[in-house]
Amino acid sequence: MNRFESSGNRQATVKYLEADFQIMVPGSYVVCAMTGRPITIDELKYWSVDRQEPYVDASASLEAEKRAGNLPNQKR
Repeated sequence: MNRFESSGNRQATVKYLEADFQIMVPGSYVVCAMTGRPITIDELKYWSVDRQEPYVDASASLEAEKRAGNLPNQKR
């Protein structure tokens, strides 16, 4: 993970990788793609590499997978 000083209280632009992420534009948070809630960069644990989306928690991540039709035995 890249760390920048003076990121302030603004939204970061992040590139989501397989096991990490890269901060493209410094900021202190990102916004959950499912809930709209802010996630501080230090607490960011869930994201989709394919959709390039962050999630506030495992539940939001699961709901995103359901919406995308990416779960076994799920009709698209």
